[in-house]
Amino acid sequence: MPTLAELEAAADLVHRTITPTPQICWPLLSERCGCEVWVKHENHTPIGAFKVRGGLVYMSDLKQAQPDLAGVVTATRGNHGQSVAFAARVFGIRAVIVVPRGNSVEKNLAMVAFGAELVEHGHDFQAAYEFAAELAGERGLRMLRSFHPLLVRGVASYSLELLRAVPDLDTLYVPVGLGSGISGAIAAREALGLATKLVGVVAEKAATYALSFEAKRPVPTETSETLADGLAVRVPDEGALEVILKGVERIVTVSDDDILAAMRHYFSDTHNIAEGAGAAPLAALLNEREKMRGRKVGLVLSGGNLDRALYLQALGGHPTG
Repeated sequence: MPTLAELEAAADLVHRTITPTPQICWPLLSERCGCEVWVKHENHTPIGAFKVRGGLVYMSDLKQAQPDLAGVVTATRGNHGQSVAFAARVFGIRAVIVVPRGNSVEKNLAMVAFGAELVEHGHDFQAAYEFAAELAGERGLRMLRSFHPLLVRGVASYSLELLRAVPDLDTLYVPVGLGSGISGAIAAREALGLATKLVGVVAEKAATYALSFEAKRPVPTETSETLADGLAVRVPDEGALEVILKGVERIVTVSDDDILAAMRHYFSDTHNIAEGAGAAPLAALLNEREKMRGRKVGLVLSGGNLDRALYLQALGGHPTG
């Protein structure tokens, strides 16, 4: 587990490029949830998601250690890839990014705009990841997974900001993709010596971390067909799971319908756009509304990157619902 000094050093590096994001208590959202709700707005970063923080820390370290490296390759459904592309451009490193076929059109365009070479391969993230590993060997590139200790240190900076601003949170709901965000939240809470309970949130159709948490061992799933592409993982990272098992209160699942409703509520109550993974913590809190009634609760709005067609689907619900 990183020390407070290590987390602060990573945060300082992150803040040389991006400013801290706001944490806001929205009255309408609090009224809807029956408790005092603080939203950490990671949808307000230069890539519209929290992942950029980890990319900056990783690329800075890589540039110092291997200045003549041919480049990096990674697999993604979008936000991790945007982070790698953005940070690689900042530090002058070539980036090759593999996405599954049918990936978000807007996220693909954003990665190319940041200067990455985009490769489409496979039917889901796991297939794209396996192909990226092959490309690393063929092209002499550094393979970068979505979970790495330096990525965790970087993304922990958002939890450091939030928990210093609102240190008396009873519970913080965090979306879980491959696990860097919630691992960073655990690291920040432990370094600050706080008692905030952490709840991981996954999609019902991509429940590998919920199943693994219950079994206390990795439990892969056959599919991960959720509309929340940031949660669409079917093979857990063993290192992330080890951290999660020690530091998380529970992991809850939410349905795609719950997520769509939460996207709609974010727009009507805060006028913010939330992608599927970003809306999942709100969906979880609404499902646990009675349990959380009257408490002070944090939600990580991890990103706002989603295709227009999906957002139209989310907004197609009842206008006041």
